Amino acid sequence: MAQKWVYFFGGGKADGSGDMKDLLGGKGAGLAEMTNLGIPVPPGFTITTAACAPYFQNNGQYPEGLWDQAMNYLSEVEKIMNLKFGDPNRPLLVSVRSGAKFSMPGMMDTVLNLGLTDQTLPGVISMSGNEWFAYDAYRRFITMYGSICKGVKRDKFEHALDKKKEARGVKHDTELTLDDLKAIVGEFKQIYKEGTGADFPQDAYEQLKGAINAVFDSWNGERAITYRKLNKIPDDLGTAVNVQTMVFGNMGNTSGTGVAFTRNPSTGENKFFGECLINAQGEDVVAGIRTPLSVDELGKDMPDAYNDLLAIYKRLEGHYKDMLDLEFTIQEKKLFMLQTRVGKRTAAAALKIAMDLVGEGVIDKQTAVSRVEPEQLDQFLHPMIDPKAKLTKLAKGLPASPGAAVGKAVFTAKEAEQWAEKGESVLLIRLETSPEDIGGMHAARGILTARGGMTSHAAVVARGMGKPCVAGCGDLSIDLENKKLSIKGTVIKEGEWVTINGSTGEVILGETKLIEPQISGDFAMFMSWVDEFRDMGVRANADTPHDAEVALKFGAEGIGLCRTEHMFFEPDRIKAVREMILSDTLDGRKAALAKILPMQKGDFKGIFKVMEGKAVTIRLLDPPLHEFIPHTDEELAALAKDMNVPFEKLKERNTMLHEFNPMLGHRGCRLGITYPEIYETQVRAIMEAACELKKEGVNAVPEIMIPLVALREELRILREKTEKVCEEVIAASGQKVDYLIGTMIELPRAALNADKIAEVADFFSFGTNDLTQTTFGLSRDDAGMFLPFYVDKKLVPEDPFVSIDKDGVGQLVKIGIEKGRSTKPKLKIGICGEHGGEAKSVNFCYEVGMNYVSCSPYRVPLARLAAAQASIKAKSGKASSSGTA
Repeated sequence: MAQKWVYFFGGGKADGSGDMKDLLGGKGAGLAEMTNLGIPVPPGFTITTAACAPYFQNNGQYPEGLWDQAMNYLSEVEKIMNLKFGDPNRPLLVSVRSGAKFSMPGMMDTVLNLGLTDQTLPGVISMSGNEWFAYDAYRRFITMYGSICKGVKRDKFEHALDKKKEARGVKHDTELTLDDLKAIVGEFKQIYKEGTGADFPQDAYEQLKGAINAVFDSWNGERAITYRKLNKIPDDLGTAVNVQTMVFGNMGNTSGTGVAFTRNPSTGENKFFGECLINAQGEDVVAGIRTPLSVDELGKDMPDAYNDLLAIYKRLEGHYKDMLDLEFTIQEKKLFMLQTRVGKRTAAAALKIAMDLVGEGVIDKQTAVSRVEPEQLDQFLHPMIDPKAKLTKLAKGLPASPGAAVGKAVFTAKEAEQWAEKGESVLLIRLETSPEDIGGMHAARGILTARGGMTSHAAVVARGMGKPCVAGCGDLSIDLENKKLSIKGTVIKEGEWVTINGSTGEVILGETKLIEPQISGDFAMFMSWVDEFRDMGVRANADTPHDAEVALKFGAEGIGLCRTEHMFFEPDRIKAVREMILSDTLDGRKAALAKILPMQKGDFKGIFKVMEGKAVTIRLLDPPLHEFIPHTDEELAALAKDMNVPFEKLKERNTMLHEFNPMLGHRGCRLGITYPEIYETQVRAIMEAACELKKEGVNAVPEIMIPLVALREELRILREKTEKVCEEVIAASGQKVDYLIGTMIELPRAALNADKIAEVADFFSFGTNDLTQTTFGLSRDDAGMFLPFYVDKKLVPEDPFVSIDKDGVGQLVKIGIEKGRSTKPKLKIGICGEHGGEAKSVNFCYEVGMNYVSCSPYRVPLARLAAAQASIKAKSGKASSSGTA
């Protein structure tokens, strides 16, 4: 039996239905569903998305049987309408529209009034009794067919039309006379011939093939490709093609066309919302040629059609149980529906609509939680660029931390702090940031870097602070000496305004108006619903008491990663840290560490107090030591003077610490093995803080995490040393404090040997930033130079530092979990890489059975929602999680 390529709709029945979006596309599925509901829909047929790939594979040839099926259904349409395609007396005219599974508004092509020829024009005039309308439809068709199907530049047609209106002294198309339109049709045919080398086609079937081909081809048009890339829509889905009987909104003042939403798509208000044009076709509404009327105005001029529209929208919303986007045409006071689909909406509208529908008894809480996209929650938590603002976009980098920021350009962290102290709003622009920039990053409204990826220092720290960041913007040329920045010929000097959009990666010239987020009571109520369906824990990555407070405010159930090294860069302690690093004797290092211990203890006490009773996972020192030392002779000389040691000695020590590849060098547990006094001091600070608080009645729950373990023996040795210090402090204080000792799984070897490592670990936390680096064999700080190219060319589906690479990194995670729990079935396992705040990665973590995810504080609501949706999706029991945070 031949494959069914074409599905019919019309006469109150359809071959398809609303749940066939994969095959019929969103538009075709909506037309089929409305037809089956008895709603007035002009009859037609849908060529399925399944035909799109064979069309491209066969160099623009239709798969076998498609054209015959289309012609059979065209005959059915002719019978229903009592018209004949291509007939000179009673011609059937059709529209040809795209319709992908996912809504791609305006990204693909539409052809209206198809079937008009010199031979069928008199029949249209005779049937309509309106010669002006017939010529208006013909000139529109020539424009669409010429520009869309044959590549003639549309502005040539528009220019000829504008010249005619100018000559006649009129503003609107509707003011042109019949003779004007006749002349324009002649001019348009000549433009078509000059552009194609052929006369305008007079065979309606040739026109139909040309339009179907054009719609298929538009799937691979530049607009559609860009839209799919931005919205992460797969390229292999293809588009359907909808061929539908034309109804005309341009037949005079008793006709019109419009677009409406069953609720306000910006605010979510339960009020019918839409716009329409009288005596117009759909393209006029989209093009903005005339100012549209509110859809409510229809009630005055065409009350019957308006009342029908109200009844239909209520019926459709009740049927779909969601806010809908509708397209309609009124032909001589009779209403026809051309489209229904679930409407796009802002984050605020999504939340309000979901909650209102629950309140109205239309949907339940679970459905409401499933409908809000996790990424939309960012709009509630960060300033956004005013959608009405006119922007001068200069360049695009990586969207490293969401939200928008406006500030005066500064090029060093020190300047950022100084300007901010004077009350200036600043944007910190760096080649790349380092831990020493932390003060300036905190002072700035946002951060822009020329280098680095989604998990670079700038990106990770900015997300933790909740500050917008654009990283890895390769078009930036920074001149530090002259304090200026060049982007593709545009020069920005220190103190001049710059805007960044950390949600899109855009760099924008000048001071742009921002909209502050509005967190309503609805948000808190919705998040409480989210937690009813969530059974995987959500923690936060937080390094300071302030970060911990923000995390708690957003619903974090603990801290999954506290990075101790970020505490070392405060001005009052960096000197002691440098003394420790540059000392070449054990006694010298211990003397310096003795200065650091009370500072670290104070840090931990502050965090433990905020997170009372909740687990706090503290990672011992991880980065290579060279990150903490001065990099210039001037800085070294000042430090030598402070330490009262010869400059040459410090210079020699500095050189000795240099590594060619520090991210794979002397860092993490390797530091703890070679300099055990460093980790011992940190552990002592953690446990003294916990015991002292216990005495004050505050319950601290420390989890000590040893990073970059590759060998079981590394963890065994360091665990023994850690336990020894912990027990010493507990014994000395007389306070009983429970603690865990675990490790980060961030190297492939660790994942592959997780069963052995689990013998000496109380918990695992997957550090997927480093695991991605070491699995792919690339540097996250340098990958920004080529990873966007890899994503663009589909070598990888997404940046693996943004969304977890399931086929590689994900497999190592899965192996690590299975092996770890083969040794300890109840082993607590989480993730603390940046993937813990990305929806698809959170879903993956749920599927492989993690107990919790941990992410930046401002991503906690997103992670909570993603975890709830993963749980709802897996209700059948195919995925599981123990749910202990």
